[in-house]
Amino acid sequence: MTESSAPPPLWTDSRRLFGPSLWLDAPGAVLDAALTPRREAAEVVAWRAYVHRLTSAVGWQVRTTARGGILALTAPIDLLLAATMVNEWAWTRAAPDGAARAALTGDLTEPRLPIDDAAALAALREHIALEQHPTLVALAARASVTNTPMLFDEAEVSLGYGINSLKWPLAALPSPASVDWSAHRPVPVALVTGSNGKTTTVRLVAAMLQRAGHTVGYCCSDGVFVEGEQVARGDWSGPAGARMVLRDRRVTAAVLETARGGLLRRGLAVPRADAAIVTNIAADHFGGYGIQSLQDLAEAKLVVTQALAATGTLVLNAGDPTLREIGPRYVERHRGRTDWFHVEETCDGVPEPAAMPFTLGGTAVHNVANAIGAAHVARGLGVSPALIDATLRVFGRSNQDNPGRLERFERAGVRIWIDYAHNPHGLGALLDAAATARGDGRLGLLLGQAGDRGDDAVRELARTAWQARPDRVVLKDIDGYLRGRLPGEVPAILRDELLACGAPPDRIDHATDEADGVDRLLRWAAPGDLLVLPVHALDARERVKARVRA
Repeated sequence: MTESSAPPPLWTDSRRLFGPSLWLDAPGAVLDAALTPRREAAEVVAWRAYVHRLTSAVGWQVRTTARGGILALTAPIDLLLAATMVNEWAWTRAAPDGAARAALTGDLTEPRLPIDDAAALAALREHIALEQHPTLVALAARASVTNTPMLFDEAEVSLGYGINSLKWPLAALPSPASVDWSAHRPVPVALVTGSNGKTTTVRLVAAMLQRAGHTVGYCCSDGVFVEGEQVARGDWSGPAGARMVLRDRRVTAAVLETARGGLLRRGLAVPRADAAIVTNIAADHFGGYGIQSLQDLAEAKLVVTQALAATGTLVLNAGDPTLREIGPRYVERHRGRTDWFHVEETCDGVPEPAAMPFTLGGTAVHNVANAIGAAHVARGLGVSPALIDATLRVFGRSNQDNPGRLERFERAGVRIWIDYAHNPHGLGALLDAAATARGDGRLGLLLGQAGDRGDDAVRELARTAWQARPDRVVLKDIDGYLRGRLPGEVPAILRDELLACGAPPDRIDHATDEADGVDRLLRWAAPGDLLVLPVHALDARERVKARVRA
């Protein structure tokens, strides 16, 4: 069979979920099925029937859910791999010509279950005998009874948070009777999610907690940090970063960036938190993991509410229309306090915008919102308004307070901003601030987009950029973010849309990479000009800073 006539894959991804998710309120398995709306209804009925037939035979009581072509089932926490096997087997049986398609496309993972019912049941029982872990199940049960937070993954299990935590290899777990359950208590924990402003909010709350006397651990898209020390570099805004922070025995309070990707790929890793914030919901990452709309994105991020303690604080952006639409359902389920914040509110502990350095005198309105949201979170963790106020009056004086986010430099009279803005919502907020700050100077912009965004999303970024009427736009591929695109493909789409918006061709330039783009803008700029440089990858950011400082 030729490649062009090969059958389509049965699914795009099959994985374990170690905590609550968009689809389940417990651990389980999820499969991204290759479904169209026309086929979904009938085939999901058959898929569920096959799941329940096999799981009932081995004594599981599972819940199943199907949403947007995603098929999920709950499972015992020690049998998550077995659950993926069941999901794949059931969908292979349910899909038309599933067995033949799987054989041709190689979709079935190892280990796999035979297609025949009796053989599949025998193979599943054999796998369960190897995977099951009664001690893990017993520890989880005892942790639930004693309200002890437990974290688990493929390799380790830990009880308690931070200074009160203790971890063991999965292969050497203690018996519940040997554990001093009174010793493994929580520490204050905040979860920070949203489309934009997450890392800034994390760093703000961490600075407030540090001023309150805590040894703070936090994770974000730049790494994992404990007591100011970087212990891991890179994007650690998912479950692995949260576990690293909460298993560090120096930590007395934790702030955890909780990004969409980790929630959708692995579920919510943290079983208990004292505060959670959703900063905003903006169009980004559509098409992956069943996310097709702002409403889907909001529900994925609001999964963080499942970790909130009965006394926990939920903080939501009242200025965000999608959160105003979707949020009340989650507020109703939440038993603790809910704070709706707004950028124009007067918040106890938050000084006037002009007194907060990182708001640029109030012109960076998005950072005013970040400050108010962070203040609500910090109050939910017990930080006093006086300490919040003191933090906000100094945060942002140094670029080291918030690296990669509205960092400001000056070179020979040219002002330079380096930021992470990576979608139309974030770029628009950044350019709104630049519109005031540019004064009589010209505006230069470095513009690129990750290759996994669709053409419409790339064009929307270009339209947002042109609303600021930059005097020079340098287009780039983002280092390390081609993600299936050819070099130059994204810049070509950006250029085409800029021209369609009316941008003169002589205002548009092309760079070979991000550092080259910075060089081109620096050569073009004159004293009084403002250069806005959105840079995403950590290594590229360091190269850009080196260029700026040179």
